[in-house]
Amino acid sequence: MIFRKTIFDGILFAFLFSVAAVVVFVTSEEQLLNLGAVSVFVLVFFALGCGFSLLLKKQSVVTLGDVLFKTSPPTLADKAWYRRFWGWQLLLSLLVAFIVALKKTEFSFIEIFDENGFAGAVRLFKGLLHPNWDVLPRAVLNIVETVFMAFLATSLAIPAAFILSFFCAKNIMRGPWAQGIYFVLRTMLNITRSIEALIWAIIFSVWVGIGPFAGMLALMIHSIASLAKQYSEMVESVEEGPIEAIESTGANKLQTIWYAIVPQVLLPYISFTVYRWDINVRMATIIGLVGGGGIGTMLVQYQGQAMWREVGCIIAVIAVVVWALDLASAHIREALK
Repeated sequence: MIFRKTIFDGILFAFLFSVAAVVVFVTSEEQLLNLGAVSVFVLVFFALGCGFSLLLKKQSVVTLGDVLFKTSPPTLADKAWYRRFWGWQLLLSLLVAFIVALKKTEFSFIEIFDENGFAGAVRLFKGLLHPNWDVLPRAVLNIVETVFMAFLATSLAIPAAFILSFFCAKNIMRGPWAQGIYFVLRTMLNITRSIEALIWAIIFSVWVGIGPFAGMLALMIHSIASLAKQYSEMVESVEEGPIEAIESTGANKLQTIWYAIVPQVLLPYISFTVYRWDINVRMATIIGLVGGGGIGTMLVQYQGQAMWREVGCIIAVIAVVVWALDLASAHIREALK
């Protein structure tokens, strides 16, 4: 706990120190392009932040890390949170982060209410709100393709994620070799999941060609990584009693998993899987923008030609189908509880 508290405070203080250094010393963005020098400064600020956190700990000052990781006993001092050091630390960090976000996103009320830009937005919404229903048959055909693309991706991901989930659960992977396998698989799944399905769609569009097959493969890869993580967390949260009871009968590892763990996680597995299919349907409409097939490809074609009435029809079809599937999946998940 002390280690995690120190790391957390170190990162928070390093962020504040880095922002202060940029404000005081950096005069152009070119100075930040020297990644090596910037990395050294960030590491130095992190070390200083960790040292500052430990110094505050010696002075019995409660930091935000202490509060989050509960490393300090509760104080009897009757003070409001905003009158304590950790309260000011939280407020200052949020305020600085908000200011930096405004700066980096170039937020501007002037741009929002610019007359020319607003007039363009009005024309766009006028087209969207008056759809051209002539493209409805083609839109329906493409949304059916999108739904089944998501269905196949989810179906193919289930067995792989089911098997991987047990190899990614700490309470099953015990021992030096098992821990090594657990760490490697967890790392691979985290990397795979961190790459958005949109990027996978680009990769597979080059690999197998533009179309629904590339989109399906992208959704499948991302679904395997996401479902394996969710499944493994369910395995880690099972009760130990049934496991110990099955092991006491002399059952081997596979029998223990099948008779003690699978019955406990089966319903949550199904619920997560239904929810994942719902997510995949929504994601499938997006990956079509990069050649992943389905209605997304049709959408980007009309959007690129500024045919907003046709885009309005496609958006209406997507909205209805996503709403219907979301409602259906919600009822299914509720029934499985």
